[in-house]
Amino acid sequence: MTVMSTQGTGTGRLTVDDLARMPDDGGKYELADGRLEVTPAPVFDHTRVEGRLQTYLGNLAPDGFEVLPDPGMNLHGDPSRHRRPDLAVIREGEEARPYLTRPPLLVVEVLSPESTIRDTHRKRSEYAGFGIESYWIIAPSVEKTAVFELRLDGGAYRDVQEALDTDVFATEAPFPLRLVPRWLTADGPWRHRIAGQETGREAPEDSEDG
Repeated sequence: MTVMSTQGTGTGRLTVDDLARMPDDGGKYELADGRLEVTPAPVFDHTRVEGRLQTYLGNLAPDGFEVLPDPGMNLHGDPSRHRRPDLAVIREGEEARPYLTRPPLLVVEVLSPESTIRDTHRKRSEYAGFGIESYWIIAPSVEKTAVFELRLDGGAYRDVQEALDTDVFATEAPFPLRLVPRWLTADGPWRHRIAGQETGREAPEDSEDG
């Protein structure tokens, strides 16, 4: 995916009110200090990661947590600083309409080749400044998908862990969970394998005597 940036016409910076006039073309519209950033509709692997992770986290989330796909967030309540992470986890009771104005417990961004710098540098700084405790960056691949976990520490993110392909990614934030990156993208029975162990697996047949 490519990211197109454009400055608003007229005076002043763009705000979320201006986004209501953008075309409904499946793209993701965000604002970086009043500057419009447009990301085209995601490719299949990107969408698969989002869907599987939303399903998996939604099934694991304890009472009091909510998993949100593609939520709009006004950073620091500023309508000219509007981000839409691929996924977020919030505590119930911290909703805001029409857009989130308080930091989620977790945000997740799924990388595309053209979004790597933005997601790993610019958004890393923005999300840390907003006070989001946990940030996951997922690099999807049909060969070796990777998950990177960052945690807020002293106002900046600290790299906590990296899980690649068949590694087990285990964390306590925002709630205890385990996942195997391969099963965010690979074909096959991902629901049985994503937690690091197969479920519903048939027992092997007994070997024949003699």
